[in-house]
Amino acid sequence: MPDNPVTEHTTTRRTFMGQAAALGVGALAAGALPARAADVAPLRVGLIGCGRRGTGAANDCMKASENVTISAAGDLFPDALEAGLEKLRRLGDRFTAAPESCFSGWDAYQRVIDSDVDVVLLCEPPGFRPLTLRAAVEAGKHVFMEKPAAVDPAGVRSVLESARMAEEKGLSIVAGTQRRHQPCYRDIVQRIHDGAIGDIVSAACYWIGDYDYYPAVPRQADWSDMEWQIRNWNYFTWLSGDHIVEQHLHNIDVINWVLGAHPIKAVGMGGRAQRTGPEYGHIYDHFSVEFEYPGDIRVQSLCRQNKDTYRRVGEYIVGTKGASDAARNITGTEQYQFQGQDANPYQQEHANLIAAIRAGEPLNEGRALAESTLAAVMGRMSAYTGQEVAWDWALNESQLDLTPPAWKMGPLPVPPVAVPGIDGLV
Repeated sequence: MPDNPVTEHTTTRRTFMGQAAALGVGALAAGALPARAADVAPLRVGLIGCGRRGTGAANDCMKASENVTISAAGDLFPDALEAGLEKLRRLGDRFTAAPESCFSGWDAYQRVIDSDVDVVLLCEPPGFRPLTLRAAVEAGKHVFMEKPAAVDPAGVRSVLESARMAEEKGLSIVAGTQRRHQPCYRDIVQRIHDGAIGDIVSAACYWIGDYDYYPAVPRQADWSDMEWQIRNWNYFTWLSGDHIVEQHLHNIDVINWVLGAHPIKAVGMGGRAQRTGPEYGHIYDHFSVEFEYPGDIRVQSLCRQNKDTYRRVGEYIVGTKGASDAARNITGTEQYQFQGQDANPYQQEHANLIAAIRAGEPLNEGRALAESTLAAVMGRMSAYTGQEVAWDWALNESQLDLTPPAWKMGPLPVPPVAVPGIDGLV
């Protein structure tokens, strides 16, 4: 991954509005499908990462539009590939990948990209994403990339470069930050941008509560360190970024979107309260971060993955004339509740990607996702070290690169759990 500094850039309200215009391509922007498959150009899709997230994305992509097929698939592990293929075959004639177009091994991602596909779905663990995105863009493929964009500043810089390259090539990159494609969020955020709650003075975002979607994977005797960590990827920072990056990024992304900016500083704390066993790697299970945004706007960010605890997932925006949950309601001087037709955002993001490709109007969310990712990474770095982390330093000076020494099975010691005041910023 490149380690050269990248010029700072903020996703402004004008940038957002340009992206929103690109999303308005045809009926698909409202969630409708074309009347007949013959009316639209065929698209061949390659899937990279055949786990639950990957097969789910493939299924959503197929439901999003007609005349789209999964024609290649790949996963690092042969058993994961076969398990994924079993699910993909349920798509019937929407799954057209021949055995020679299904790959496993370290080069599976490249072999999928090199197949005769128009679009690739990047659904591998996040630690691999800067590598696979760069390969896809260099090969001239349109991309759906799951969130987050990366797990460290080095990876974010790589993704920013790839997003810039995609823009130059006229390629679309749509991210798995599906709230940006959901009609209720789009309606409320637009109203906030139009002044419905006045000038924003503060905000908060939350992903707190139980989490059992990815249970820890017990280690098998014949697995190396590397294999076990990849199969148990949620619980190792080099693969997931920790849950503030892998999961809570959704809410941080909404805050960036609403404010039309990224944070300039982060001060955080966190730790491990329930998850203390080795099966949970070395990540934290709770974080609290204060982000400072331009204009001295402070945002409280809370995330927690503890069993049998209170749950809240969402955002809260406070302005001089009212407040909003960014998704359904506006209170204060202007009372409003979304009553329109909503859509499945997991399908809508694919529908918008496909519409943009077919219309020849590229939609590129790479930079927005990279900025939200770096914000979440800053929060983690601050909590791990106990230090304030500035955006300019993280983007341009931090040397943190969590990439393993070699892409091969074998020893890979697990770092100790980070201790603030002892672990330093890199």
